[in-house]
Amino acid sequence: MAATFFGEVVKAPCRACSEDDEEEEEEERRRETPEDREVRRQLARKREVRLLRRQTKTSLEVSLLEKYPCSRFIIAIGNNAVAFLSSFVMNSGVWEEVGCAKLWNEWCRTTDALHMSPTEAYCVFYHLKSNPSVFLCQCSCYVAEDQQYQWLEKVFGSCPKKNMQVTVLTCRHVTDYKTSESPGSLPSPFLRALKTQNFKDPACCSLLEQPNIVHDLPAAVLSYCQVWQLPAILYLCYTDMMKLDLLTAEAFEPVLSSRSLKGLAKNIPQSTEILKKLMAANEVHSNIYT
Repeated sequence: MAATFFGEVVKAPCRACSEDDEEEEEEERRRETPEDREVRRQLARKREVRLLRRQTKTSLEVSLLEKYPCSRFIIAIGNNAVAFLSSFVMNSGVWEEVGCAKLWNEWCRTTDALHMSPTEAYCVFYHLKSNPSVFLCQCSCYVAEDQQYQWLEKVFGSCPKKNMQVTVLTCRHVTDYKTSESPGSLPSPFLRALKTQNFKDPACCSLLEQPNIVHDLPAAVLSYCQVWQLPAILYLCYTDMMKLDLLTAEAFEPVLSSRSLKGLAKNIPQSTEILKKLMAANEVHSNIYT
């Protein structure tokens, strides 16, 4: 998915596979034994995305946002975005967990334990007790390409409501940023925004320039919102520190003035101190010599 100079979502050109590739795949399918097919089926079942309530470990029968009405949906993807929302938003109100995503892939094993450590991968959904139509997703796990559509269907459903605004926060390494400037001259970390055509509010930072693209689950969410004509914006923090980092997490602070997050962060100085304590706790947890 690419950005135009106006910041809307457009389709990135794809590389079509050749007829030879298709013939090879067909030949491989013909050579498959019943045992191969069974292994493939078991692997597909293992890679299914499930939404469940951790307290009861029961699966949600309908998509999350079909079960609960939603006016604002804020999604943090990656450790720094999760740390930012945890410190500035979740500590400023009472949030109730409404579900979690359980998934398995080559990079991720989510946990369904009620008490998780900072190093564990998880994807948990909450709503605000004082305003239950405000939803928040904390996703520190990797959602593989073949699991992204499942994730979208389990969360948004097959026909999402139009009166919902979606905000996504995530990070990429600064070396992914395409620019004519020298990489060393870039003031890392910095924010860029990419929005759908139906998003009419002003962005809290500069829009993402061509020929930059976004990747993985953030791109899938924004594409989904574009197709269903939902107002959505992605705030992308480019940083040279992909591990949990104070400056990178703080780079999202301008987003607090947006309509989606306005009023959710009550005490900025206190939240900053909470973020610093979270970083310090993570340093201790990550230290193999303690």
